[in-house]
Amino acid sequence: MDYFRRVKPCVESEIGKLDYVILHAPGKEIEHMTPENAHKFLFSDILNYREAMENYKDFEGSLRKITNVLTFKDLLIDILKDQEVRESLVKSICERENLPYIAELLCSFDVEKLATALIEGYDNSSLKERYIFHPIPNLFFMRDAAFTMYNNVIISKMATDVRDRETMLWTAIFKHSRIIDVEGINPINRYSMNGIGSVEGGDVEIARHDIILSGCGSRTSKEGVNALLEHLRSLGGVRHLITQQLPFEPESFIHLDMVFTFLDRDRCMAYKPVIMNDNFKTTHYEVNGYEYTRITEENNLVEALGKLGMNLEPIFCGGGDDYFGPREQWHSGANFFAFAPGKVLGYARNYNTIEALNQNGFEVLKAADVASGKVSVDDYKRCVVAFEGNELSRGGGGARCMTMPLKRQPVEW
Repeated sequence: MDYFRRVKPCVESEIGKLDYVILHAPGKEIEHMTPENAHKFLFSDILNYREAMENYKDFEGSLRKITNVLTFKDLLIDILKDQEVRESLVKSICERENLPYIAELLCSFDVEKLATALIEGYDNSSLKERYIFHPIPNLFFMRDAAFTMYNNVIISKMATDVRDRETMLWTAIFKHSRIIDVEGINPINRYSMNGIGSVEGGDVEIARHDIILSGCGSRTSKEGVNALLEHLRSLGGVRHLITQQLPFEPESFIHLDMVFTFLDRDRCMAYKPVIMNDNFKTTHYEVNGYEYTRITEENNLVEALGKLGMNLEPIFCGGGDDYFGPREQWHSGANFFAFAPGKVLGYARNYNTIEALNQNGFEVLKAADVASGKVSVDDYKRCVVAFEGNELSRGGGGARCMTMPLKRQPVEW
């Protein structure tokens, strides 16, 4: 990377052609999970590291054929080369996790070993507790702890403190990176009077430069939504925040992108029992800086977007079937990642959903063929790159969850 041409993030839609994305392949940190501690780390199952890596290979390989890929660990290693940054970051993390006695040991590691420990944990099998410095197995879900909004990166305030280290690492990366030129903003710290509230990136979607969507449920709270609203006010001009109430159970509904994602200028993927159900409140906030706020209750998310000139035809998870819909939504069947208008990545295992996309004009491509160069996404107007995800999907997230876009090209609406 040429440090004299630092990447300036800019994301103003969910579907603009992708220029830069940050990824983290699931590593040995996921092997720390056991049946006893999986729930503590927010997993409903334990993942097999080798199988997860095999699933991830074609997902990452496809994106490397499509766009510029940066990796979280490389970005972390780069900032850790600065001794002052390294010592300050380690001290802050150890104090936050009530482990001040291990800071000196961690700081004695070389840069790569320290980066590995900050992600995979520090293993001391001579102790009763195998890890005296725990891993962060959720890290491969890149979207949750940080997300790009316009020219800034929003640092999430996580709903559970087990993921706090992720936000601390992101904050340090964006503050000190020689590769990325950006300001990191934590809306809870900046706009919440008492610091209460949570915002997670899986709940926030940029529909258009002036329209932001946010889920409101178990991971993003009402206070978090208010903080997002204040951030939009601070930007000036007329902007819209549309919030979607989410069920608290089951756990597959943790984020908005588990029930709704954008596919193209005029297509979206939706889980019908939530998105088209007026039992779950949809609220539209229109703001013009600090001049006014208009609040309107809407029938559903699709209709609310239509009123703002985004006329979307929903394609339903599981084909809208009452049986296959819930089964495939459970394994992230609505969680697609657009890398260009009409071009998306998603799990091949959700075959009813993939078939529904195909029936709506999306050519189905195998991720292995894209990753190998056998097939080019440039040859298709609309396509879904389907990758194997039998192991990854057990982690409770899909393609959008595993990507953190830094820069997208503008969309011609």
